[in-house]
Amino acid sequence: MHIKVLGTGCKKCTTLKANVEEAIKNAGIDATVEKVEDVQAIIGYGVMSTPALVIDEKVVSKGKVLKAKDIQKLF
Repeated sequence: MHIKVLGTGCKKCTTLKANVEEAIKNAGIDATVEKVEDVQAIIGYGVMSTPALVIDEKVVSKGKVLKAKDIQKLF
């Protein structure tokens, strides 16, 4: 599983990345997490509000910080 956190480095983006890592650990799954900060790359996903979460190239969340338990449901 490949997970991307899209955002320019704000506090919300950092929090979402930490929550993703916690969700992966709690679920016991094998996944890589990538932080995407390039604005053009973010726009390429059709995302206009960050943070956003992409799982296996599918945008699953935009503009909010999901909790770890909510992220696990998306796996």
